[in-house]
Amino acid sequence: MITRLTRFVAGSYPPLPSLLFAVAWAYGVTGLFAAIDPRAARWAPDLGTAVAAATLAVNLLLMRALDDIRDLDYDRRLHPGRPLAAGLVRRTDLCVLYVAGALLLPVLNAGNPVAALVLAGQLGYGALVIAVHHWLCWPSADNLVLNLLVSFPVQLLLHLYLYVGFLQGTGLTPGRPGAVAIAVVVLASVHLEFAKKITRTARPGERTYVAIFGLGGTVALAVAAPIASIVLFLGVTRPSGYWWVAVLLPLSLVMVAGWRFWHARESRWSPNAASWYLLVSFASYLVLGLRA
Repeated sequence: MITRLTRFVAGSYPPLPSLLFAVAWAYGVTGLFAAIDPRAARWAPDLGTAVAAATLAVNLLLMRALDDIRDLDYDRRLHPGRPLAAGLVRRTDLCVLYVAGALLLPVLNAGNPVAALVLAGQLGYGALVIAVHHWLCWPSADNLVLNLLVSFPVQLLLHLYLYVGFLQGTGLTPGRPGAVAIAVVVLASVHLEFAKKITRTARPGERTYVAIFGLGGTVALAVAAPIASIVLFLGVTRPSGYWWVAVLLPLSLVMVAGWRFWHARESRWSPNAASWYLLVSFASYLVLGLRA
C-alpha cells in the first residue's frame, strides 16, 4: 500500500508545489487576518502558524484523495494517466489514507481544541459529501455550480480553522474583521476556480463553466472576483504609503493572462497563471500582515 500511495502522491499531489501552496495559504491568510484587524498590532508568525501550514498540507492531500475518488470515471475518460484512473492506486488505499489523516490532524492540533473541532467538522463534512455522492450519485459531478456550492463549506471551514489559530496566537476575540478577511480570500479563490476551466473549445465531455455562463460570462466572473477582493480589502484597510501596491500586484497576473487569452487568442486561460495569482495574493497578505 505504501508504494501505491507514493505513486498517488507523485501523480496527483506533487510534494514541492503542494507544500508551497499549503505554506503560502496558512501564512498568507493568517497575515490577512492581521492586516485587516486593527487590534492585531505587531503580529508575527509563530509555532501555531507552522502547525497550521503542516495541517493544511496534509488536509489538502486528503481532499485530493476524495476528489480523485469522486472523479474516477471522468478521469478515466479525460485524464487516464492519473494514478487512480491508471490503476496505480486503489480506492481502498485512498480511503485508508483519509481515515488515517482524519485521525492525525485533530491530534496535531490538540493544543487548540477549538481549531481541532473545526478540523474534525471539515473532515467529517468531506467524508459525508463523498459518501452521499457514492451512494446517491448526488450531486452529479457534471453539475459544476452545484458541486462548487456543495464543496464550498470545506474551504470555508479551513479559513475558519486558520482564524481560530490567529485568535489564539494574538489573544483576540472573534469580530467583523475576521469575516471580512475570509470574504477577501474567498473572492480571490473564485478566480482560480473559474480561470482554470476557461477554454474556447472544450474537449468532448470536458467540464467547464463556459458551457454554463458562456465564454464572455466566465471570463467576466474570473476577472471580477479578484477585483472585488481587492476593492473590499482596500475599502476596509486603506494601507498607508506605497504598501497598497502589494495588494494590486496579484491583479497584474490576472490582467496579463486575460490579455494573452483574449487578444492573443490562446485556446485556454493559463492554469499556471491562475495558480500563481493566488500564491502571490497569499504572499501580499503576509507582507501586509507583517506591516500591520
